[in-house]
Amino acid sequence: RVTLLELIMEKVSEKNPVTSEEINVFIRHADFLAGCFQEKCEAVLKLTSAADAEDEQALVTIRLLDVLCEMTSNNGQLEHLQALPGLLETAIDTLRLTHLAGKQAVNVFTATHTMTGQEEISHPAEGFKSHLIRLIGNLCYKNKANQDKV
Repeated sequence: RVTLLELIMEKVSEKNPVTSEEINVFIRHADFLAGCFQEKCEAVLKLTSAADAEDEQALVTIRLLDVLCEMTSNNGQLEHLQALPGLLETAIDTLRLTHLAGKQAVNVFTATHTMTGQEEISHPAEGFKSHLIRLIGNLCYKNKANQDKV
């Protein structure tokens, strides 16, 4: 699943112009991917414990967030994703939960807290909070209703 999401991310982030047919396909996939993210977003919180550092569902959720960030960076899909019910609220709630989880245990969600001495620990959840903030910002871009919700 992670590999499939990486392939989707590569296609979505291509700089080549896309046809209207491809945009329609991306929009249909965006609905599905956003729904999956909304259902599974709390799986990432398991990554705060060392035992679950390789949790497959959490890794899929992290990649889903990356794809959604990339999709909301594209004006063709942005308006559609801004209108999806619950996506913004889920992103905000997940950000709150990751912030609290980071305060209660070792904060694996930000790069500044995963460094020890000279070496850097590469954790799959590193940067998760910044990606959530990017998604929230993209969903609020030129959208007064979403700005008011935040």
